[in-house]
Amino acid sequence: MSETARARGFSLAIHGGAGVMPRDSMTPDREARLHAALTRVLDAGEAVLSRDGSALDAVTAAVCMLEDEPLFNAGRGAVFTRDGRQEMDAAVMDGRDRSAGAVAGIFGPRNPILAARAVLEHTDHVLMIGDGALAVARAAGLEFCTEDHFFTQDRHDALQETLKMEQQGRLDDDPARRHHRRGALRRSGPVPGSGRGLRRRGTAGGGGARPGGRRRGRHPPGHPRRAHRRRRTGRG
Repeated sequence: MSETARARGFSLAIHGGAGVMPRDSMTPDREARLHAALTRVLDAGEAVLSRDGSALDAVTAAVCMLEDEPLFNAGRGAVFTRDGRQEMDAAVMDGRDRSAGAVAGIFGPRNPILAARAVLEHTDHVLMIGDGALAVARAAGLEFCTEDHFFTQDRHDALQETLKMEQQGRLDDDPARRHHRRGALRRSGPVPGSGRGLRRRGTAGGGGARPGGRRRGRHPPGHPRRAHRRRRTGRG
């Protein structure tokens, strides 16, 4: 925690993924680049909080920075599916009322976390996928990018190596080949009179080795957001 964060009474936690990279694969140069990138991510979120910005804005800013960093499996630099596509997921949650928004299996928005936030703020859904999620992102005015922005040679080479190992029957159980989410969590000090801290959480990541299924979610019955927003079909 920085001195600024300590003085202002907030904390922001980030992580660059839950995978385990073998130490012999981590060169000093790569380690330095990863630490520098994570510092930039942390600074982006902390800058929002230092200006008395909202926790949701801080988490979104941090995850956007993760998505823009090609070293992480999120946004630019996301892993490829086995058919050579990049499909991205992202989710954001507000701990005050348990509202959440998420997108899955999408390609196009520069920052999938912003698409997830659009689902949170502009729809009565929890999770949207494919064309529906992209339509929400476009309606929110989000920036879209082409393949050139998201492509990284390292991710493409890793896919080719994995497919070759699979074909030869020598695919190992290296944890570094598993694809995990990257994210941020912000927690403030106690809310006066409540005894609780405020939490906002955001995650982002690329797809795995195979295209995923199609899923949609909604807030559970009785959820405060569901109570005041209904689909025009009249279904709860």
